Amino acid sequence: MYTKTEDQVLLMKEAAMLVSKTLTEVAKVLKPGMTTLDIDLLCMQFAKDHKASISFHNYHGYPHHICASVNDVVVHGFPNKNPLKEGDIVSIDFGVILNGWHGDHAYTFILGEADPAAIELVKVTKESLYVGIEKAIVNNRIGDIAYAIQEHTEKKHGYGVVRELVGHGLGKELHEDPQVPNYGKRGTGLKLKENLVLAIEPMINMGTHKVYTDDDGWTVKTQDGKPSVHFEHDVCIKKDTALILSDFSIIEAAEKANQNLNSSYY
Repeated sequence: MYTKTEDQVLLMKEAAMLVSKTLTEVAKVLKPGMTTLDIDLLCMQFAKDHKASISFHNYHGYPHHICASVNDVVVHGFPNKNPLKEGDIVSIDFGVILNGWHGDHAYTFILGEADPAAIELVKVTKESLYVGIEKAIVNNRIGDIAYAIQEHTEKKHGYGVVRELVGHGLGKELHEDPQVPNYGKRGTGLKLKENLVLAIEPMINMGTHKVYTDDDGWTVKTQDGKPSVHFEHDVCIKKDTALILSDFSIIEAAEKANQNLNSSYY
């Protein structure tokens, strides 16, 4: 298992926090009329200004710096020149390499007034991330995290939990073992050890859990065309309470201050 030393965890926290700070810059300026290519450039420049490399660019041939997933796009959406609109649900997933270690997480924004059902999906998906993190402690198992997320989203709210895409270990590599599904059975899977670092990332659909990959070979969309939401934290396993290496609070503060964004759900 890819457990880290305390010093390595601190280095990973620096990388995770740079991603959080980058997403905070997005939250400050995001508005209808912007394009996801604008956001891609912003994130790339901010990371490079802070002496970091980009995790995603050229990863298995991925051509951009961020994944920008709008409305029915689940994950891995290509940034493009289409202006964002009022009511859009926009997930930005970003990763950096700082001092040899990866930070990788995602945040979903709501632009202006939106469908109440979509706002509820954002709220519940974000809640499910923290419900899963509560189980990310020593001697629990991967299945405990997975079950908690599925229970909160699928069983309580009737949403679709994506099966084909999962969270993962994180470290010197962007994707390390173990895989972290968002569905499963309690008490199953790998037993969690202290200082294992995971990227926990519920990907939750308003309708069916079924997805397909677009012709570009990357963009994953919901089969029924209904919205999907994605949140992701970098989390270090500890004995009693997981240590979250990334920080949504700074993103949320910028989100609340930006009158073009909808933060009514919390």
